[in-house]
Amino acid sequence: MLKSKSDFLAGAAMLLALMAPASAQIANNTVKLGVLTDLTGIATDSTGAGSVAAARLAVEDFKAEKPDIKVELVQADHQNKADIGGALARRWMDVDKIDAILDVPFSSVALAVQEATRGSKTAFIASGPGSSLLTGEKCSPNTVHWTYDTWALAHGTALALLKAKKDSWFFVTADYAFGHSLEKDASDVVKAQNGKLLGSVRHPPGASDFSSFLLQAQASKAKIVALANAVGDTVNSVKQASEFGIQAGGQELAALLMQVTDVNAIGLQGAKGLYLTEGFYWDTNEGTRKFADRFTAIVGGGRRPTAIQAGVYAGTLHYLRAAAAANTTDGQAVVAKMKAMPSKDPLFGEGTIREDGRHIHNMYLFQVKTPAESKAPWDFYKLVETIPAAEAFRPMSEGNCAMVKK
Repeated sequence: MLKSKSDFLAGAAMLLALMAPASAQIANNTVKLGVLTDLTGIATDSTGAGSVAAARLAVEDFKAEKPDIKVELVQADHQNKADIGGALARRWMDVDKIDAILDVPFSSVALAVQEATRGSKTAFIASGPGSSLLTGEKCSPNTVHWTYDTWALAHGTALALLKAKKDSWFFVTADYAFGHSLEKDASDVVKAQNGKLLGSVRHPPGASDFSSFLLQAQASKAKIVALANAVGDTVNSVKQASEFGIQAGGQELAALLMQVTDVNAIGLQGAKGLYLTEGFYWDTNEGTRKFADRFTAIVGGGRRPTAIQAGVYAGTLHYLRAAAAANTTDGQAVVAKMKAMPSKDPLFGEGTIREDGRHIHNMYLFQVKTPAESKAPWDFYKLVETIPAAEAFRPMSEGNCAMVKK
């Protein structure tokens, strides 16, 4: 017989502890992961098969730590369409019982996947998309946003350039959610720092001819022509900006999202001098270089990993470690464990995940090297400034995430 209230509470706690393993075990000791990415479209170089390879490397490293846990990995192409991405996510959840969906480039697709997974038993570990809505007004207890977002990219690049007295801006913006977010976030910084917004123009995604847009940017005489677009659009606009002599005429280019695959596609002669912000660069230290060599051995062609692909690796590894620690694949429970555990990997170093699902790590402002400065293939960036983790991402108080305690 329990003699006091304290004895009753102790007994109840012991009973709950005994019950927990039975209700929280990983079913069949197997974790099922799905890489939902762009395998055939304009982001395939920066995500695609490279994201699948990065997830495979994370699984390999996790299995070295926890050999008793089996990890299954599948992949699918969302074709850069929100309806297809959402439908694939629901099929994976309902039929295939996928425990975590990884990558998902393109913000519109990611937002659809976020809504599909919200409140479910599936986690969403986003590396490919950039919309800061994922940890803002649309935040979800099932989601972790790993590599970057529009606020971090725009704020990092704009603030550094404004400090350097590059204070008049013109935007060439992709006309969809991601481009709009990039332009808004950068414009807010320009206005806050008393810079001048000299105009903007919006282009359709997948445009081949940027001449009319670049002529408007050139006519503005802005010190910075900011490209609020991504992948193929960025590649084409930078190439054509070089042909139009925008930099030769005294203006400078800032790509608000650019990755090493984009620079490789453009070539250093066309991209030299361009400013950009990234969360990862393959040639940063010994750990990043070793990972790059393993990645290249899988994908071939001497290719080096992008920041998005690095984020797939790091996010996958942290998810698997959290699932093992929590002894469950329940999406919300694993995400909660990911937030409770500090992350550590050779690509992003030590990091944390906030209440809103935003992974926090250093960001870096780079400038693209000239051909003379580059000493080897894929030797593209020189570091201009390290943006500390505490400053790199939007304060939670400004995100309007309902999960954040007021």
